[in-house]
Amino acid sequence: MIVKLSFSTLACPDWTMPQIIAIAASLGYDGIELRFVQGEDSLWKLPVFQGRELIATKRTIADCGLAISCLDTSCRFHSPDIGERNAWLEEGSRMSDLAAVLGAPGVRVFGDTIQPGADRDSTRSWIAEGVRKLVEITSPKGVEVWLETHGDFASSAETLAILKQAGVAHAGVVWDPANCFIEANESPSQGAAKLGSAIRHVHVKDLRQSNGGWKHVLTGEGNFPLDQELEALKKLKYHGFVSFEWEKKWHPEIAEAEIALPHFIQWFRRN
Repeated sequence: MIVKLSFSTLACPDWTMPQIIAIAASLGYDGIELRFVQGEDSLWKLPVFQGRELIATKRTIADCGLAISCLDTSCRFHSPDIGERNAWLEEGSRMSDLAAVLGAPGVRVFGDTIQPGADRDSTRSWIAEGVRKLVEITSPKGVEVWLETHGDFASSAETLAILKQAGVAHAGVVWDPANCFIEANESPSQGAAKLGSAIRHVHVKDLRQSNGGWKHVLTGEGNFPLDQELEALKKLKYHGFVSFEWEKKWHPEIAEAEIALPHFIQWFRRN
């Protein structure tokens, strides 16, 4: 399977860009999925992504033979409050400006969770509207909007229903099969078959069932069906980025990035 490999900076949320670029280049990754840098997720606020520093950052990334595989926003359009949804549109717009400069093909957004007092249909409509409005902002910049399979709308069917309702061309899916597996009881083979060509970017992580829940473990050490995920990508003839999502930001007890990032790339090359 010929794909490109990146990792999410959830693995190293407090690192600087020079640290992130250095480990990506030294380990042989093809790209970086930007989520947190120096503890910040609104990346446009950081000096390293402004003015002359931004140009220098872009040049260093290119000189190291790397690409930005995806720019991850925290945007979510599930709120009944239109003011809150519009604030996320503004955030998405700022992040897409940065994505355009860095050459990232897409910005990741969430559908997410049905809020207290809301229902599924209304929430789906708000999410679809948010995706449509953000696409209208980002597509002139050459940047797509990628909806992650996540939360109450994690299943492939729900994700596709949102995109269909949004009715826009420049949108796709960040497929996180582990999210689908845990939150919607959907296997990787089922998800891939339904999502098909809508998949723009893929997350990989391993999980082990423990005390009624799921624990993040190094790739190959869990019981999530990773082999099924890789086989599904082969069947789809997927050639985009496969991105390792090591959620150190949310689970500080798991191994450090210096352990997990080389482990993943060695595991992937064996498989």
